[in-house]
Amino acid sequence: MNVPRRLLARLRNLRAHGSAPLSALVRLVASELVSEVCSVYVQRPGDILELTATEGLRPEAIGRTRLRVGEGIVGLCAATGTVMNLPDAQNHPAFAYRPETGEEPFASLLAVPVRRSGRTLGVLVVQNRAPRNFTELEVDDLETVAMLLAETLSGTLATDGSPEGLAATVPRLFTGAPLMGGIAIGSIVLLRSARPVIRLLADDVGAEQSRLEQAVDRMQRGLDDLFADVPGNGHAADVSASREVLEAYRLVASDAGWLRRVSDVIRGGMTAEAAVQRVAGELHDRMRRISDVYLRERLADMEDLANRLLTALTGEAPRAPVPEGAILLARRLGPAELLDWHARGIAGVAVEEASPAGHAAILARALGIPAIGSLRGMLDSAEQGDCAVVDADEGQFILRPESEVQRAYARALEARNAKYAELATWRGRPAATADGIGLKLMLNIGLSLELPQLARTGADGIGLFRTEIAMLARGSVADVAEQTAIYARVLDEAGNKPVVFRTLDLGADKLLPGIVADEENPAMGWRSLRVGLDRPALLRRQLRALLLAAGCRDLTVMFPMVATVAEFTAAKALLLAEAKRVRPAPEALRIGTMMEVPALMWQLPQLVKAADFISIGSNDLLQFLFAADRGTPSLYDRYDFLSQPVLDMIEQLVVAAEPARVPISICGEAASRPLEALVLAALGVTTLSMPASAILPIKAMFAQVDLQSFRSVLATIRRGQGFGLREALATWAREQAIIV
Repeated sequence: MNVPRRLLARLRNLRAHGSAPLSALVRLVASELVSEVCSVYVQRPGDILELTATEGLRPEAIGRTRLRVGEGIVGLCAATGTVMNLPDAQNHPAFAYRPETGEEPFASLLAVPVRRSGRTLGVLVVQNRAPRNFTELEVDDLETVAMLLAETLSGTLATDGSPEGLAATVPRLFTGAPLMGGIAIGSIVLLRSARPVIRLLADDVGAEQSRLEQAVDRMQRGLDDLFADVPGNGHAADVSASREVLEAYRLVASDAGWLRRVSDVIRGGMTAEAAVQRVAGELHDRMRRISDVYLRERLADMEDLANRLLTALTGEAPRAPVPEGAILLARRLGPAELLDWHARGIAGVAVEEASPAGHAAILARALGIPAIGSLRGMLDSAEQGDCAVVDADEGQFILRPESEVQRAYARALEARNAKYAELATWRGRPAATADGIGLKLMLNIGLSLELPQLARTGADGIGLFRTEIAMLARGSVADVAEQTAIYARVLDEAGNKPVVFRTLDLGADKLLPGIVADEENPAMGWRSLRVGLDRPALLRRQLRALLLAAGCRDLTVMFPMVATVAEFTAAKALLLAEAKRVRPAPEALRIGTMMEVPALMWQLPQLVKAADFISIGSNDLLQFLFAADRGTPSLYDRYDFLSQPVLDMIEQLVVAAEPARVPISICGEAASRPLEALVLAALGVTTLSMPASAILPIKAMFAQVDLQSFRSVLATIRRGQGFGLREALATWAREQAIIV
């Protein structure tokens, strides 16, 4: 019998005689893995790691040796959730010397985190005198033991508990990132994982493999039923029209790679349930280290799938009814899970780890469910049935609110519903100011899932179609035929309304395997058009797909992250070259650039000659103008769009473009904020592209404003203020009873 099978067999015998003491476990692991030291560190309250059992270190160190999470190699392993495999641990920069352990003779060290349900419970360590790297098989064996240890520790820690005291009853406020605007008030429903895995070690490997195959088949059929039977209200119809998100999820579900790994673990002697849990844990630890937000969001999809497969293996626990107006709380949330809960009637969602780019966030917007993410520590404070408020407009989650706060939010929800009923009357009206100046309010979208928002909002067209979003959803760049189908569908749905396609904006926070690499400063690195120009075949394929999709229709293409006119003309030349090869040719071909890199401001005479239009990307423009990374929370509010440098720059751009009759628009976040939108229009930027939720409020706001009069007000404020203008502008708006 090989070592891992023998180790599992001995662990089974050990567990068969009751709960195995940690002292017996470390002796067994040290013996089977031929290690001179095996130790278990358990995480205690206050982020303290305590040496709880050891074979090979001094026994008197047990209970005395403690490290903070992040301190030493063991603490670093716990903090990062990564395996530490070191041939000379004592010379590692993170090494923390503890003389009471007597570990001086031991050079090599392998530390594996003990994790369960995304929570670190401790660290399992083996050490040897000889300096060496532990093999992949040894690492795999120790990770298997860590998984078994996690089950033991989770039971122990659950019974230990900690006094809830007053903290379990007082109100708590958590601030997060809005995923879908709105307000929800109700009792909490906690998202539970599938039934816990009780039987870890297999008696019959063949039978376990057969159980896995049957469970995969049940899971796939369940997904087919779920996606085919989406509830038929107005919002859910949008979901059934989606292809990218649900199909990307389905592709992951049927991917042979992770299922093959599950089979490998079963062949090592574990049950099907334990193997699924083990592979899910490996994927979790790998994906949580990915810096790209969008790709890290795929972790939620994988956990959703793992839970579904575990449910198919163990049987579904009876589902309790969902209280009216319930709010779902989850650490992570996959799209299929969200569809399940939406069908059961939840009114709001709060997720600890989620971003606006995630699949669940995209579906929440399509389903119209108020949702908020990035709520660190929320789940540790919440209990099933607690009352809560999701204020996804302000990015706030209020746990156990006071009765007066509940009443205030109930009034706000009632007022909000009345406001939306009133705003809906603006859907069919043209966008214009009170003094008759016409505006164009366009949509920013990235998936065909969002196309019904054109009709729902009455938008004048699509001012920014982010072509990379569908590629990120599928995990790779589609071929020409697939891209053509995506773009043709967008044009078909838009009808006679204009669509501006932005070419692939990959890099920075949007990474695809094999397309862009990790960089120290990715926002200003190899990204967007730079990738396309350095890999012209990639860019030409996309341009060819856009031309084929357009056929005889008009086509408008915009290039992102342009720093020099030479870059723009090079990209334009590629598009014109492809246009000569594609038949039928578009009725009209408009080629423009985004204004994101301030260097273009010193090339305006050449730029307005070369570009058919210019669209301001306010998000990147601000971060480059002020050298302030927009992904750094401490810098969010340090620099303001409504400041003299920004408005001077936009005014200069409008003045330079006017003689050449080059239209200026904006497609960054600033366009969706009423006060910024008003100032932009006063400066001459009257085409604004924004998320769907902003269209009707912005349209209603403009109808209240005499724009010519406001231009005089703006000029006066700009002359009389220093750097920032927001406070003076907001004061004027309040005096005019204009909601901004």
